[in-house]
Amino acid sequence: MAARSGGTITVYGAAASGSVAVEAALTLMGIRYRLVEGATWQDEAARTRVEPANPMRQVPTLVLPSGDVMTESAAILIWLGDAHPEAGLAPAPGDLRRAQFLRWMVYVATAIYALHWIKPDPARVGAPPALREVVVDAVHDRIAECWAIMDRQMTPGRWLLGDRLTMLDLYVAVVSRFGPWRRRFYAAAPRMTPIVRRVDAEPRLADFWRRRFPFADGWEG
Repeated sequence: MAARSGGTITVYGAAASGSVAVEAALTLMGIRYRLVEGATWQDEAARTRVEPANPMRQVPTLVLPSGDVMTESAAILIWLGDAHPEAGLAPAPGDLRRAQFLRWMVYVATAIYALHWIKPDPARVGAPPALREVVVDAVHDRIAECWAIMDRQMTPGRWLLGDRLTMLDLYVAVVSRFGPWRRRFYAAAPRMTPIVRRVDAEPRLADFWRRRFPFADGWEG
């Protein structure tokens, strides 16, 4: 599928993963892309497919029309917002919201999203496999605490940064659907809760959510 710039964007991604935030942004921007599907955290074939573009063998990975590679979900979202200012999904340099936009995008990526890397294999942090359940519970406790810390410092309007939807809204809405799942997020982050529900209900993403991260029974946890 052709990107609006006339080239082709390839997205290595997976349903119900961090790539969904990137795919949602591309959908809102009207930028078509070629999707290479694969849950790299559980599928060796998917890891093999993405490895030539990203030696970390992770999604999301973007290959741009120029052939350049973008990885790291927050970096991709920030770059897309800056590359397409007409979409209005990222405060521009000089905008008073820019500092908080960058702050919280990086916070979600490093303080919250990064913790999910531990859960499939606790040996990554030196814990034996027998303690996986204990490690996962501790990770979920920390994630909930981090959401609460962020929530206490937010003063949302209709959206997290005011009256316009941004990449931060998409990012929080997607990442908050990972463990420990939304019900705990709602309890930890009451100020942000109405915003993520508004993203869930965004009409322009209704078909997209059904395909890429459906609201199946029990999805809130």
